[in-house]
Amino acid sequence: MKIIAVNKSASFEYFIEEKYEAGIVLEGSEVKSLRSGKASLGECFCEVRGGEVFVKNMHIALYDKSGAFSTRDSRRDRKLLLHKQEIHKIVGRVNEKGYTLVPLKIYFRDALVKMEVALCRGKHTYDKKQALKNRDMKRDADRAVKEMTV
Repeated sequence: MKIIAVNKSASFEYFIEEKYEAGIVLEGSEVKSLRSGKASLGECFCEVRGGEVFVKNMHIALYDKSGAFSTRDSRRDRKLLLHKQEIHKIVGRVNEKGYTLVPLKIYFRDALVKMEVALCRGKHTYDKKQALKNRDMKRDADRAVKEMTV
């Protein structure tokens, strides 16, 4: 499994509850661009429309060798391929207060492009401060252990 892009801010901004693996509907030039690692999940999000799930605002750079064939927008909506039961479960949870569907990473499984999406609850400010505090304490402890061994 080759990871193409990771949404680093998702684990800081949200409590991740359930993860799903979804396929993506892409064009050939987009797949070639993904093979060279030119994608970003920075500001993208998922939306359920008409019983289908779409990822919005995901950036896949235009493939430079495709010439006139790559006329599509690099931030267009892309359809995610999930099972019907998973979509119904996601719709039920998203309609609850505070839940959202967030893309976590995009990767290759064998020759197929897959996206890991997660059902998440938003963190409050005090949760984010606690996460920063825990991360700093862990970093200090690791530093102290490293100095003791050297």
